[in-house]
Amino acid sequence: MTFDLATLVQPATSKILLVVLDGLAGYTTDERGTELEEAETPNLDALAAAGITGLLDPVGPGITPGSGPAHLSLFGYDPFDYHLGRGALSAAGLDVHLNPGDVAARGNLATIDEQGIVTDRRAGRLPDLEALEVVRLLNEGVRIPEVDIQFVHEAQHRVLVVMRGADLDPHVDDTDPQVTGVEPLHPMAQARSATHTAEVVAELDRQARAILAEQPKANCILLRGLDSQRQLPTVQERYGLRAAAVAIYPMYRGIGRLVGMDVVGPPTTIDEQILLLKEHWDDYDLFFFHHKPADSAGEDGNFDAKVAAIEALDVVVPQLMAMGPDVVAVTGDHATPSQMAAHSWHPVPVLLHGERVGRDPVTKFGERDCLHGALGRRPARELMPIMLNVAGRLAKYGA
Repeated sequence: MTFDLATLVQPATSKILLVVLDGLAGYTTDERGTELEEAETPNLDALAAAGITGLLDPVGPGITPGSGPAHLSLFGYDPFDYHLGRGALSAAGLDVHLNPGDVAARGNLATIDEQGIVTDRRAGRLPDLEALEVVRLLNEGVRIPEVDIQFVHEAQHRVLVVMRGADLDPHVDDTDPQVTGVEPLHPMAQARSATHTAEVVAELDRQARAILAEQPKANCILLRGLDSQRQLPTVQERYGLRAAAVAIYPMYRGIGRLVGMDVVGPPTTIDEQILLLKEHWDDYDLFFFHHKPADSAGEDGNFDAKVAAIEALDVVVPQLMAMGPDVVAVTGDHATPSQMAAHSWHPVPVLLHGERVGRDPVTKFGERDCLHGALGRRPARELMPIMLNVAGRLAKYGA
């Protein structure tokens, strides 16, 4: 029998702020510490010194998470019980409604060479205006009998692909190999019911390559995370919280929307995120504040840029604290070590600040420091009930 946390939820006026530095964590080498350890973060260090710290496993020890399950876990949803494909997340983030039977996928505009080998999975992080022209070509050119295909630009190289027609099934493997130096993967049906969809994806891939053959950067589209319409229990139903997502990138607005958060904005800079937070501070109980640049830099293998992205978040911490949150948690959704230029399994540091959290010996926010924190090392899904209790929003269990 699974315990229902909602039975303990009680009303309160407290404010909870969850700050997520996407791809925050890394790992040390003989030459230097992690990006977080090397960054100058006086404000985050002060929060760590005035609260408690620890390490989170986004999904489970040794498991490299995608952004979807990693964020669901931070929101208190067991990622093994609630699975979301990137297609569903992107659709929600772009406010594209999926009808029953639709299949959506996250697409990367990418570069392949004359031999069909992937040389850049992100087409040089194509600027938005260039990407919009590529998306226009795809929308005008891709035609598959009895299947309506829609391409929607998300940001830079990222594209949402929606397939609408009869007998579609999302159980098809990705075409994105998620590494360079190899060919795109052939779409393979995971079940007999998905055979038709795999054929549609293969034809989409063939036509897209032909249409984009003369493009200097984006001459291919790689698909991953095929999914269909999703309905999740909301944070209001689970925790009694009015929640808001303050995020720049559509996918993270999407995951907030799928768990019942209101999505404010959209902002385009961290300063606009701060202004939106101030504007809506009286309207919500929980705020999800998402910071993307650290992950992008890590995926590009750029150590210095990731350090700078972390430091940029540190600069605004005083503005966040000036709003008077009762509970603040700062963490990442997963690790993106610049040495790997990819997501990894490494645990993610977390700090928790609030009047009733206590203190531990940690005075600096970093992976090796948080190893000694009072929160210990725990599944990320356990962070939400801890925040709720510190915020006075959980009643005692039992007599």
